[in-house]
Amino acid sequence: MLRFDRATHTGEIVIQVPQASSILKKYRIDFCCGGNRPIGQVLDEKNLNSEDILEQLNTLALVSQAPQEDKDWTQASYHETINHILQTHHTYLSQQLPEISPYVTKILRVHGSDRPELEELHTLFHKLKKELEDHTKKEEELIFPAILEYESSPTPERLAKLRDGIYELENEHEGAGHILFRMREITKDYTPPEGACMTYQLTFKKLEELETDTFAHVHLENYILFPRVLNAK
Repeated sequence: MLRFDRATHTGEIVIQVPQASSILKKYRIDFCCGGNRPIGQVLDEKNLNSEDILEQLNTLALVSQAPQEDKDWTQASYHETINHILQTHHTYLSQQLPEISPYVTKILRVHGSDRPELEELHTLFHKLKKELEDHTKKEEELIFPAILEYESSPTPERLAKLRDGIYELENEHEGAGHILFRMREITKDYTPPEGACMTYQLTFKKLEELETDTFAHVHLENYILFPRVLNAK
C-alpha cells in the first residue's frame, strides 16, 4: 500500500499521486523546483502540522489507488510525453497568456489606486508571460527536437549536448516558480477583496488556473521527462 512519511520528497508525492498537488499548493509547499526535499523538513520550516497534512496526503493516496485512467508518464515514450506537453501545456499557455494580460492591466487601471499590490502583480505577470513564451519557444525549437533525436538514435554525444540545455530549462523553471509563489502571496491565495467586480474575480481565477497548469507542466518535465533522458542508459 502506498504511504507517505516525513522522509518522502515533495516531488515524489506528486509523481505518485498527481492530485496531491492541490494539497501542497494549499499550504504553499513547493513540489516543483524544490521537489527534492523531504516533506517533513518543509513542514517543520513552515511550522505546519506534519501529522495532519500527511494524513490528508495518505487519505488521498488511498483513494487514488482505485482504478485510474490517468496516463503513467514514467512509462511513456519521450515522444508521447513531449506530445502531451505540447498539446496540453504549451497550447494552454499560447491561448491563455495573451488572454489574461488585458485583464491584469484592466484591474490595475480601475482598482490600482485602492489596491497598490496590483501594480506588482501586473509587473510579475508580464515578466512571467515573457519568460514562459521564451521558454516554450526554446523547448519547441531546440530541446524537444534534440530529445526526440536522442530517443531515435541514443549516443553519448547527443546526451552530453542535451545536458546543458536541460539544466538551463530547469533554472528557468525555478525562476518561474519564484514569480508564481510571489503572485500567490500578494493576492492572498488569489482571494479577491470583498465586493470585487466580476473582472477582478475572473482575473484571479485565471491566474490561479495558470499557476496550476504551470506547476503541472514543470513537474512533468523536472521530475519525469528530464530525469529519464539524463539517466538513460
